Amino acid sequence: MHEFMSTAYPWIKSLHIIAVIAWMAGLLYLPRLFVNHAGVDRGTQASEMLKGMEGRLMRIIMRPAAVATLLFGGMLLSTPGIVDWSMGWIYLKLAFVLGLFMIHGMMEGWRSRFARDANTKSASFFRKINEVPTLLMILIVLLVVAKPF
Repeated sequence: MHEFMSTAYPWIKSLHIIAVIAWMAGLLYLPRLFVNHAGVDRGTQASEMLKGMEGRLMRIIMRPAAVATLLFGGMLLSTPGIVDWSMGWIYLKLAFVLGLFMIHGMMEGWRSRFARDANTKSASFFRKINEVPTLLMILIVLLVVAKPF
């Protein structure tokens, strides 16, 4: 298994990066859809169109990409010699990744509320929420590339 993981490492890393890009695209776009959705009346054609867009984005892109990110990321973490577990940056990075999964879960809930015409959040709220995945992504990339501590 050790030899397989070492040989497959560049492919696994590539698939992980692809999955992260797809997932981040959804995490950055879905709140923008929520901003628009919060500004239209329930039951309108625009509301129904946004429900469909939000559902497809979550179902077809975000959920599979989040699962693939977790799967390939776990494989990378388990590859012998890749992560120096004595360094602190990896633990902070994993905490920020957990934050991305938490915001994803919150988006699942908000999408569900929109689908039931039960949203209570404002467009302004979703504009602010849109910054959370961006900030986490920036911090994760800085930690992974710089490995500062």
